[in-house]
Amino acid sequence: MSAGWRIRRAGPGDAEPWAALRHALWPDADPGELREELPALLQDPRAAAFVAVDADGGRLLGFAEATLRADYVNGTESSPVGFLEAWYVAGDARGRGIGRALVEAVAEWTRARGCTELASDSALDDGAAHRAHRGCGFEETERVVYFRRRLD
Repeated sequence: MSAGWRIRRAGPGDAEPWAALRHALWPDADPGELREELPALLQDPRAAAFVAVDADGGRLLGFAEATLRADYVNGTESSPVGFLEAWYVAGDARGRGIGRALVEAVAEWTRARGCTELASDSALDDGAAHRAHRGCGFEETERVVYFRRRLD
């Protein structure tokens, strides 16, 4: 925790500002759908969400969402693994350790569930996300390009 912010579990009362941060992360997604996903995420015992909150409690500065994945996760050697599904810090709040603290909250949640690995992914061309992941102790394991073929 910092004097200016703290990390805590997300709750139902965070839905509106959390959904707005999710939309900032995924601007092409439907904002309503991003909000509608939150109750299920909060109720899923194999998922967790954390938020960074201004010290006065009035503003969400960032969030992290994680799940336990028992299927194969590229680059990992164990199962289940914690998977950092989403991670975002508002632009004006970056550079204050908030992102690292959110990842640490996810790592602690993952460890408490018996996992020995935390995995994540990022777009191939998102250099800022790559640097942020490395800054939080992640190591790159592989690069993948997905293909599809439409079938009539």
